Amino acid sequence: MSKVATGQDIIKWFEEWSPKQLAFEGDPVGLHVGTLNKKVNKVMVTLDVLESVVDEAIENNVDLIIAHHPLLFKPLKQVSPDNEKGRIVQKLIKHDITVYAAHTNLDVAWGGVNDAMCEALGVNVKDVLIETQRERLYKVVVFVPQTHEDKVREALGNAGAGHIGNYSHCTFQTPGIGAFKPEEGTDPYIGTQGEIEKVDEVRMETIVPQSVLKTVLKAMEEAHPYEEVAYDVYPLELQGEKKGLGRMAELDEPMTLESFAERVKDVFDVPALRLVGDKKKTVKNVAVLGGDGNKYISAAKRKGADVFVTGDLYFHVAHDALGMGLNVIDPGHHVEKVMKKAVHDFLKGKFEQKQISTDIMISEAHTEPFQFM
Repeated sequence: MSKVATGQDIIKWFEEWSPKQLAFEGDPVGLHVGTLNKKVNKVMVTLDVLESVVDEAIENNVDLIIAHHPLLFKPLKQVSPDNEKGRIVQKLIKHDITVYAAHTNLDVAWGGVNDAMCEALGVNVKDVLIETQRERLYKVVVFVPQTHEDKVREALGNAGAGHIGNYSHCTFQTPGIGAFKPEEGTDPYIGTQGEIEKVDEVRMETIVPQSVLKTVLKAMEEAHPYEEVAYDVYPLELQGEKKGLGRMAELDEPMTLESFAERVKDVFDVPALRLVGDKKKTVKNVAVLGGDGNKYISAAKRKGADVFVTGDLYFHVAHDALGMGLNVIDPGHHVEKVMKKAVHDFLKGKFEQKQISTDIMISEAHTEPFQFM
């Protein structure tokens, strides 16, 4: 039977994909307004939290807004209906609507903003543009009775352990004899209080990324039959998956800068864009970074990009790009709107998997501040 998720459930699942520790230092990600300690009948995904978006949420009886751009990027000195931010906060509180923001963590996460942009552009991702971290890996070792080894292995793998390349549920195990004596006050699955019990067990070990370690341990304990689970956790010197901002990608076939710019314009549904470089020049290697990419033109050039797709390009930075021979296509900041479908599809899949009846919608409110003439 399906059930309604709580805000805590939804954000827990979301942060398995886009954990807050991926965010840049000082980035105000997470809960902005309201509480997650409530049932959520409807979620709305948006790029920005403007007053028009909040009005749309009220009209659609939304309980939780998940946004990419933080509502409270800077602390508020007052909450007053005389300004938009104040009216937004007042409306959110009055209608019990919670706001949660995933900003640079969703930029960095695989499958997040930059991957959604690459998918829309039809380019093949090869690497990150700027590496920000390598996820720490742990070795989890658990001692399991042979009768439950398959159940525990399945639980570990389903929770995110044992993923090596394109293989999942990877474990190694050795047989042995487990011995224990249940003391007074215990309720042992096997054995009798006060007597030594010996059980045929396996020592099962697997690799776990730090981002899912708590989830894996919880799943392991729930699948394990023993009242007290014996396990060890070891930090490893091995580095995990590379995480980073932006993407380096490649076109299937080379094309002119002009033709690729037309593709960018079309897939992101923008009426105009800014272009730096020779329109007749051939491009194949593409750097992609949603939002403000001014700091990263040199990185794109070093990585071998023929063209850099990003937003908010400054006049003098455009001169610098021209001087270093880097073509730049600036379709604006608002193209990050592709994140709405990515987040919607991820959470909808989670709801279906977990048989959750919570509804989810994509905001249709227009939040592009610019008009083109």
